[in-house]
Amino acid sequence: MRILSIIIGCLLFLSPTQKKIPQRKIIDVHLHAQLASDYGQPPPPNPKTGKIPKWKNDQEVIDMTLATLKNNNVVKAIAQGSLSTIRNFQMADSVRFIPALDYPDKQNNPLPDTATFIRYFQEKKFLVFGELALQYEGKTLADPEFEPYLAICERMGIPVALHTGMSFPNTTYTCCPKFRTHLGNPQLIEEVLVKHPKMKIQLMHLGFPWLQETKAIMNVYPQVYADIAAISWLRPPAEFYDYLKSFIDGGFGKRIMYGSDQMAWEDAIPLSIKNVENAPFLTEGQKQDIFYNNAATFYNLK
Repeated sequence: MRILSIIIGCLLFLSPTQKKIPQRKIIDVHLHAQLASDYGQPPPPNPKTGKIPKWKNDQEVIDMTLATLKNNNVVKAIAQGSLSTIRNFQMADSVRFIPALDYPDKQNNPLPDTATFIRYFQEKKFLVFGELALQYEGKTLADPEFEPYLAICERMGIPVALHTGMSFPNTTYTCCPKFRTHLGNPQLIEEVLVKHPKMKIQLMHLGFPWLQETKAIMNVYPQVYADIAAISWLRPPAEFYDYLKSFIDGGFGKRIMYGSDQMAWEDAIPLSIKNVENAPFLTEGQKQDIFYNNAATFYNLK
């Protein structure tokens, strides 16, 4: 298990007592369906705010997550996890949580064989393939072992959600010895895109910090969308705004989606929403595209 180190590396910060913005419908395309056993006790504090979660068991984690989504008008969430944890979250709200198959997951489950993969999708046990955190394993989406699954995704219309960009300090030393920063460069998936032109791919974390490389991929391959998870809070606000604005100015505003990278903390989603709301260069229309419209298009949720 890669456990707490990856948990802390991939998340956001916020404050649940901050002013909520219920007027906007929001789709969160990057939310982790994880339980208390994935975090341990005591649970880790928010790495930015220092706030320690109050939940003590699996049901309280689910209750906290669902309440946070409702309080912030997040009407849909792509919930990534193992099949067992996804099922627990869907039992709480089968409409709001859209199941997504993590790989690797927190239980280190292997990928199912291709026949089982197809059957699970047909049974709606998952509707999205990812988060694919392959960078932590020293791999990329172009590795041959994933090709049969990508062919299935293209044929059956299964969106693929791929971790791109960076991680937290000391990743290679603390949890993931095979992690390398260069493996987060979105240009490494170009041959995959060439081979599978009808496969939809979500670049998580907007490819940060690979600005020009990410823009080049998105410019040539219109089936590629990206989310702003983690970078909206993990990086300094000025840096996040500069990075996001470059994509907006480049004409990619219709393909950028809101994602929280929410895992353990109820104070993550509200602040990430606030950071987007406060972006001085975004119009109201662009904010609504990021928060809802683009994800509704990408995931066919209209």
